[in-house]
Order: sequence, then C-alpha cells, then structure tokens
Amino acid sequence: MKEFLTEEPQAPAAFRRWFESARRNIYTCVERVPLASVSGWDCAPEAAALTHTSGRFFSVEGLRTHHSGGAVPCWDQPIINQPETGILGILVKRFDGVPYCLVQAKAEPGNINGLQISPTVQATRSNFTGVHRGKDVPYLDFFRNVDARSTAGGTRVLADVRQSEQASWFLRKRNRNMIVEVLEDVEPAEGFHWLSLDELRGLLRFDDLVGMDARSVLACFPPPGPVHEPRPYAPQSSPCGPVTSEAALSWITAARSWAEVRTERLPLTGLRHWRRGPDALVHESGRFFDVIGVRVEACGREVGAWAQPMIAAHGTGVVAFLLTRFDGAPHVLVHQRVEPGFVDVVELGPTVQCTPGNYDGLPPAARPLFLDEVLTAEPHRVLFDTTLSDEGGRLFHTRSRHLVVETDARPDHPDYRWLTPAQLSGLLRHSHYVNMQARSLLACLHALRDPVDRAPRRERGEVGA
Repeated sequence: MKEFLTEEPQAPAAFRRWFESARRNIYTCVERVPLASVSGWDCAPEAAALTHTSGRFFSVEGLRTHHSGGAVPCWDQPIINQPETGILGILVKRFDGVPYCLVQAKAEPGNINGLQISPTVQATRSNFTGVHRGKDVPYLDFFRNVDARSTAGGTRVLADVRQSEQASWFLRKRNRNMIVEVLEDVEPAEGFHWLSLDELRGLLRFDDLVGMDARSVLACFPPPGPVHEPRPYAPQSSPCGPVTSEAALSWITAARSWAEVRTERLPLTGLRHWRRGPDALVHESGRFFDVIGVRVEACGREVGAWAQPMIAAHGTGVVAFLLTRFDGAPHVLVHQRVEPGFVDVVELGPTVQCTPGNYDGLPPAARPLFLDEVLTAEPHRVLFDTTLSDEGGRLFHTRSRHLVVETDARPDHPDYRWLTPAQLSGLLRHSHYVNMQARSLLACLHALRDPVDRAPRRERGEVGA
C-alpha cells in the first residue's frame, strides 16, 4: 500500500491523523485454520454445503453452470449463497456548499492491509437484525427509515438501488446501495470521519485503501448536470461508435433474451475437478480460488471474535476500461458479461475482467480480448493504475489491478459497446445493469479531474476530482 500517511501533498492532513488513530483502535487478527475446525459452522469433509449452525449469515454451496456458446460451456465451482439483501449507505452533508461523505474505517478479515475506508453503513441483514448478538450498527436509522425522514424534511435521497455483488463468487447476492443527504448536524462517532467527495475520490489512487463497498456506492452518485446523449454513428447498431442509451438498453435486453445459461445446485462433494484437502477445498489444477477457514479476533467491530469460511483467489485480477473520444467526449468500452451469480443473466462489465494466471497453459485464443493491450500499454496511455481490494468480509486477500487505458482503436465486436461515463451512471439508477467491477472502475473514472488527462496517477497520487 502506498505510504500516503507520509506524503503531505497527496492526502488531507486531517484524514491522515484520523486514519492513523483508527489503525490503533480498529483491527482484526486473522489466523487461517483447517476448514473442519471452523467453530460454529458445519464444515465437515462430507458436508454438502458449509453452513452456520444458526442457519443464517451465508453458506458455501456447489454450483454447476451451463453456458451454451461460452468459451467454457460447462463448469463446476463452489459459490457463496447469501440470499439476504444488505445495506451499503453513505451519508452526505454539505458544508459551505461542498458535499462531504461520512465514511468509516472498517477492519474486515479479508482486507489485505487490515483497515480500509467503508461506507457510513455496511451491513448484512444478519448484522442489523442482531443475529450475531453484537453491537448496534451506527447510523443505520438514516437508511432503514429513509421514507419517514425524507417526508419530515430531514433528509434527501440521492440514490437508492439494489446492485449485484461479484457474481463469479456470490449467487444472486444483492446490496441496497444508498446515498442519503442529511440536513441536520451529524457528529462522527469513533471510527467515522467526514471527507469531501473530492477527497474521497482522490484516495482511490492509493492501493487497498478505499474498500469495494465504498467504491460501489460512490459509483451511484448522480452525475452533475443533465446527461447529454452522444450523436450515434451510422448504423445505430455498430459496435464501432457511440450509441444512445435507448440503443444500449435494447442491446442488453437482446443479450438477456438470447443467452442460454442454466445453473444447478450441487453438493460440494459432487463438484467435478474440486478436491477437499485437509485444510481447504481446492481446484485440482491449482488455479482459480480456494475455500479456506479463518479464525478472527477483532477490535472496533460489532463482534469481538468469530470463525468462518472464506474464498481466497489465486493471483491478482485485472479490471480495465479502454477509453477513447468521440466528438471530444470520453467513452469507455463495456462488455456484456455472463456470470453464474447474476440475477438476470447478463450485466455490463469492464473491457477486461479476469485473473491472467487462470489462463496459463491455455491456447492464446482462450485469453480474454484486449487483455494484452491493457497490460502492455505505453505509460502515456495509462490514465489510472491502482490495485484495489475486493470485498473483505467473505473474500480473503483478494484484489484486482484497476486500469483505465486510452486507445485510438475502434474494435468491432458484437459483445462490446462504447458508452459515456454519464450513460453508465444513468444505467446505475436501475438494478442489475452494471456489474461490481464496472462500478468500481466508474468510481475510479470519477477520481480523474479530466478523463483524458495523461498524467500518471501512480506517480502523482493527487487528491481531488
């Protein structure tokens, strides 16, 4: 992680002091343990699924996916099943007309550096209904009673929409992403801090600092001003040029109508090519991910100690947007993706979304399109390059390199389209159109003062959008 605490020009001084103090008071101590010894869970080698003794929280189950026409037409895997909808919410207040976000320093067992910036509220239903018998979730009432507060004139809802989790690892998991502007004074509790929206976006340039859930909510901020529709190239359906939002919606609907995807639940013991070892559930190739067990002791969390299974990915992922301009306006290349955990078959993902190491030993034709272009781009074309952590509550030390790479190419492929960042923001007013990885990258795009500014972010580390 970049040592932002020692780089005066790059991070606000008040933030650095607060975060350093939080590090001393909010932390987790995580020990990997054999799956069979995860207390409070049924993780026996013969178990059909890994389940909590309460029947709540989440389970790890087996899934077989059939994707007719896909690069891999059928595969088996473990997947996290958490059928409840959580709340990810950011409180916003204007100080002298400038929007500020109330963030918290949260320690998740899977965070690679322990402490990261999270939304004001980041809670599953099991958390805020007290299944864990822990402390109450601070500020939850602003989001659970949002209708009553809005009617009384105390708050204004800026965004409220259910969005998917990472659907390669979560089965139809959704979170309610909320942004609520508060008019009253709200004092930050211990572990919470007010950051201006520009400051928060600027911190996205530091490795493993702004957590995935915060990035998801940040992407849902309404764009300033009206959304100007790009002038479509002829023909309208051409992938080589910009399209209207109506045409993009039709393109997604058509893909959902034609995609032949079927999933079936299986016992973990029946998964092809997966083996239960003494410590973990692993793929026989040594690639993809493992299902491991951890024991956690925590300070500054609702609960002080627990154990659980987690998914630990092999290798660092890559998520990337190719960016170009049409009539001077920046556009990013989005990809129609099919993932086993999507609620509605297809969502828009980044240009590239993969873990390169999973393709070692496969023929070159199997490599994802545009992967080599983004990995070998000349430095002057790289507009953003930061490695950010994935969800830390269920995923262990799992992260992806986030890239925005400028290009003059005009790829012609039916599964890709050029959309403006504002068009993506418009789609985020609705559920299940833009996947988690694309939302994370969209938040990073908003961190750039100029989406076509060529200055290298890793070296400058500036704050402010």
